[in-house]
Amino acid sequence: MEAYAPRLAMVAGEASGDLLAGLLLGGLKARWPQVRAFGIGGPKMAAQGFDAWWPHDKLSVSGYVEVLSHYREISGIRNQLAERLLSAKDRPDAFIGVDAPDFNLDLEAKLKAQGIKAVHFISPSIWAWRGKRIEKIRRATDLVLCIFPFEPPIYAKQGIPAAYVGHPLADAIPLDVPRAASRAVLGLSADDTVVALLPGSRRAEVQYIAPRLLQAAAEMHRQRPQLRFVLPVVPGLRHVVEPLRRQHAAKAPIALLDGQSHEALAACDVALVASGTATLEAALFKAPMVIAYAMHALNWQMMKRMKYQPWVGLPNILLNDFAVPELLQGDATGERLAAAAFEWLDDPQRCAQLRTRFEALHRELRCNTAKAATDAIEKVLAA
Repeated sequence: MEAYAPRLAMVAGEASGDLLAGLLLGGLKARWPQVRAFGIGGPKMAAQGFDAWWPHDKLSVSGYVEVLSHYREISGIRNQLAERLLSAKDRPDAFIGVDAPDFNLDLEAKLKAQGIKAVHFISPSIWAWRGKRIEKIRRATDLVLCIFPFEPPIYAKQGIPAAYVGHPLADAIPLDVPRAASRAVLGLSADDTVVALLPGSRRAEVQYIAPRLLQAAAEMHRQRPQLRFVLPVVPGLRHVVEPLRRQHAAKAPIALLDGQSHEALAACDVALVASGTATLEAALFKAPMVIAYAMHALNWQMMKRMKYQPWVGLPNILLNDFAVPELLQGDATGERLAAAAFEWLDDPQRCAQLRTRFEALHRELRCNTAKAATDAIEKVLAA
């Protein structure tokens, strides 16, 4: 009897989504070795045999202003993808939207209306902002896969099927930080004091945030010339980062890495990190951090009006506390970022306490996500 081989369409819209989808695909392949997966994705998904009809960076746009300027192209891709998935030739058994809710939820609603099962992997942050989006989620999905334990009860109150599957990065990142090995890979010694700079994975993020992190590096270097800096660069954005480095931190010893964000976070003594998935990665690597974010002024005003919580960084949201500092928009200056980083470097006891909290968080989020998500998806397919 031939083994079951589901046909799954997937969309991941940026580097972090590609990473999460790649980990999910590993679980799907373990359950169904002949699974066929296709749609929009990046290199992590391709490494698992994913057939990318469009590259994920076509959707890597953040902020209302930036999205509007790319709306026609993105809308065109979504319409073409929907038409192809609804055709007899390419119709999938289910669609899995990985994050990217502004793109995926509308697509999921269209596919679900035509009888295709729709799963959304990673609950949109309705607990942080845009809570009314839960009605769209109800129309669009057959199942929401939640990566944080407080999310399923929110959906249960609304009668929306949801399952907690843990966070795949908590499985992928070791509990014991490979500090020495990562430093060896990056050419750093055990005695170096290392600062990691992570300005984001989208072009718009990098253009707004990288100058501030680089100015912080320049200030830190001025005060303590012995510091070493590492800056992981998302593939395809080196040409954006290099001129910014020359402009804002020409004298600081900053090593631009090709990816290698996990090595940078494992190796560092402190990290300056753009708000987003990278802040959770930093927490899982037990790295003291300063969270930074900046965006177009119009985007900032709209975001401020819609957010529900005092925190924007995932570690703070999950710990329900300002465990790490957040410097946003006008507060995210090079001088203030540098000062906040020095506070970590100069207080080993505070760093040790933070690492203890991050280890407990890591254990809570570690649930063998790939298997748990695959179990939930299998039930949707069988329904």
